[in-house]
Amino acid sequence: MRDHLLDLVEHTYDLGCIDLVKITGTETETIIDGLAEDRSVVVQAAFKKPVSEFVGTFGMPNLSKLKILLGIPEYKDGANIAVKAQDRNGASVPVGLHFENKAGDFKNDYRFMTSDIINEKLKVVKFKGVEWNIEFEPTIAGVQRLKFQSQANAEELTFTAKTEGEDLKLEFGDHSTHAGSFIFQPNVNGKLARSWSWPVKQFISILDLTGDKTVHISDQGAAQITVDSGLAVYQYILPAQSK
Repeated sequence: MRDHLLDLVEHTYDLGCIDLVKITGTETETIIDGLAEDRSVVVQAAFKKPVSEFVGTFGMPNLSKLKILLGIPEYKDGANIAVKAQDRNGASVPVGLHFENKAGDFKNDYRFMTSDIINEKLKVVKFKGVEWNIEFEPTIAGVQRLKFQSQANAEELTFTAKTEGEDLKLEFGDHSTHAGSFIFQPNVNGKLARSWSWPVKQFISILDLTGDKTVHISDQGAAQITVDSGLAVYQYILPAQSK
């Protein structure tokens, strides 16, 4: 379970804008939902195999604390990390994680959020899907060029994506002031008829995550980056802004 927790923290909290997720678990699936504090990113994910300990609906708040606990060397080799449960209304529900080192002399408890509270705090609208005009697997070179342009145009919070011929072009700023542009992905299939802007920091943070990635962009005002970490498949939906 430690590996699943590490994977979850890396692909949510490490984005820098998410500190709370919702877990919905059954015997057949374990679903993760998250939302950036500024609502710039919606996360919808599922572990490839259900986590047997995560049956029920609960919240995982204060992911920064969970990251610290998972990083303590005492809990790396031979430690026991277990889900604590309590009986509520005749049912056993998960209420937290208990950390205990191999020797049993170093312990911590991490508390879950109840289903009622997480359902109130994290009202995530399920993404019903759109028609993707462009889909591609980003290259290391393309991501690096994006980082160069973000550094050169650090004052810009967003970039604009458009197709030019068969290439996907990203633009920063406008020509009334400082500006920059580059080919992010050559030879894409499909065209973009509308110009939308996307948050630079969040886009790069997702592309920096561990796993195989696919970028989807729609003229309907949505972008999605799918990340397959090996343990889970994460979908990051970014609502666009009209230019």
